[in-house]
Amino acid sequence: MTATRTELRQRMRAQRRALSESAQLHAAHALRQTAIRGQLLHNHQNIAFYLCTDGEIDVLPLLQRAHAMGRHCFLPVLDSMARERLWFMPWQPGDRLIANHFGIGEPALGMRHRISAAHINLILMPLVAFDDQGNRLGMGGGFYDRSLAFLTRRKHWRRPALCGVAHEFQHVDALPSEAWDVPLDTCLTERRLIRFHRDHHPRRE
Repeated sequence: MTATRTELRQRMRAQRRALSESAQLHAAHALRQTAIRGQLLHNHQNIAFYLCTDGEIDVLPLLQRAHAMGRHCFLPVLDSMARERLWFMPWQPGDRLIANHFGIGEPALGMRHRISAAHINLILMPLVAFDDQGNRLGMGGGFYDRSLAFLTRRKHWRRPALCGVAHEFQHVDALPSEAWDVPLDTCLTERRLIRFHRDHHPRRE
């Protein structure tokens, strides 16, 4: 029997949380090397990352690499008035963070420093599961889907490019997609970088 989205979320989240600290550290550094080999950061100046929680694979080593390359690095922040959408603020290692109401750190800057997703070149997005068609199963809050809904109306070009980030075991054969789901352009795991094309045939690197 095919698992429901809720069942799949529960199973994948439990599997992520069960990873040891050493396994997570190894995965984070392997992820960084896979991204470097695949030249994921090339041709992108403004890049959004995330701070890991709930067993998500850690992108901090990759953020440090991007910062060393002179890229402008950003983290997502919740809208202080309408918390169902995301903005992005600049951040670099060592900058102060404050916890949002989910307990996730956000740059300790005023909202005047925020920018919308449309001004980001590449967004690295955490996920619960992904498939070979570029579908992404998130945590269920819909924050990224609502914040990136404008991409579904663009037919000839897409910015930002969307890269899902996950442990390799979070790959599944197929996910049911909803009308509001925003598909990925790439997916990065500790083992491979997958580029999705408009004909939905992935290319692994």
